[in-house]
Amino acid sequence: MSGAALELARTHPTFLRTREHPCAGMFDDLDSFDHLYESQQSLADVYEAIVERLVGESIKRGTIGYLVPGSPLIAERTVDLLRQREEVSVEILPGVSFLDLVWERLRVDPIARRVTIVDGQRFETEVIGLAGPFLVAQCDSKFVLSDIKLSIDIQAPPKVTVLQRLGLDDEAVFDVEWENLDRDFEPDHLTSLWIPEVPLADAAVSMVELHALVRRLRSECPWDKDQTHASLIPGLLEEANEVVEAIESVEKGEGPLEDLVEELGDLLFHIMMQSAIGEEEATFDISDVARGIRDKMIRRHPHVFEREAGAPMPTKEELVEQWKMIKADERAGVTPNKS
Repeated sequence: MSGAALELARTHPTFLRTREHPCAGMFDDLDSFDHLYESQQSLADVYEAIVERLVGESIKRGTIGYLVPGSPLIAERTVDLLRQREEVSVEILPGVSFLDLVWERLRVDPIARRVTIVDGQRFETEVIGLAGPFLVAQCDSKFVLSDIKLSIDIQAPPKVTVLQRLGLDDEAVFDVEWENLDRDFEPDHLTSLWIPEVPLADAAVSMVELHALVRRLRSECPWDKDQTHASLIPGLLEEANEVVEAIESVEKGEGPLEDLVEELGDLLFHIMMQSAIGEEEATFDISDVARGIRDKMIRRHPHVFEREAGAPMPTKEELVEQWKMIKADERAGVTPNKS
């Protein structure tokens, strides 16, 4: 790969994402984007700024080169963003990933251990319903480390191995206690975490157990086995109405909160039954249901998930109009632009 990178740099205007890499010394005459890591408020802002510069350079100068640490296909957000831009076409030359160094330093076979690789910037949402071990990349700030620490609430949190600047002269690999994750060291944009084991959260365990129970009922109970999507409609409507009644009763101070919890459980059981039928028919399952509503809510809340730092929050009236516009686009088959 180094030969291809050298040839690219020799024949086309070429940029480095960072000089913090063992091979960067081979490209002393190239511009890097290291200054953006100091001037931007977040890593997401850094990536956006890099992509805007690269797109502008490509439009102005034609074919350009862009060199990133390791593999452009592994944990490289700028490449993901570039591939989404319609103004440019992207050709990728694969390289060796930082993951090779990680597994060697940890002496871990990621396949045998069934390691999940997640982005530290999106740790809380990416680990929902999953158990460790995890390798967490992009842990560039103490804010990210704090979010990671607070997102896992278990009685016996694991000790974490910190991996920094692998392959550089100041490489560091050391352990920290979970409660000191955002205190004991200074992170940078070449920091990853190895979390050897994290059990499923109580909520995830309960959902897994309910899913297993419904599958058993569908297998062994004659009544449950006989149900279809359509046959469950009367019960579904009844349970939805009972949820409404329980809410109204609680609001009036006439009924206990436990009644609402029970009725919500009955409604959830119907959702799990519908999903189990879909799973048996190989049409959809509960993961599709959860993923679909998650993606829809992200799509319909750009003021939460896409708002730029410092931008004002829309008013409630503006949010109502925004919601209507997004729904109309969805019905028309228009995909929101996410870059």
